[in-house]
Amino acid sequence: MLAQLVVLYAPRAPSTDQVPLVGPVLDKVVHLAVFALVAWTGRRAGVRVRLLVVVLLAHAVVSELLQHWVLPHRSGDPLDALADAAGVLVGLLLPARRGRLVA
Repeated sequence: MLAQLVVLYAPRAPSTDQVPLVGPVLDKVVHLAVFALVAWTGRRAGVRVRLLVVVLLAHAVVSELLQHWVLPHRSGDPLDALADAAGVLVGLLLPARRGRLVA
């Protein structure tokens, strides 16, 4: 979760503008990865799926609103929130324990 908080709320996001096509894709991959990791870890910790989904999806939306309205050098991006939501899905579909797929 600490990595997720740093990625979402650092005063300045690392610039990915130098690489025209890779930069924006890399940004979305990072969003997907940090939410997938938190979702997967939450399942391994035994957090109920419904609670995990609600909290993480709410956090995806709230984090983008905070980036837009509160953090002066950041901007909210609805596509980031979609990447976050995709990360939640990926994290929930990864096996929570060896040999089992979480449904």
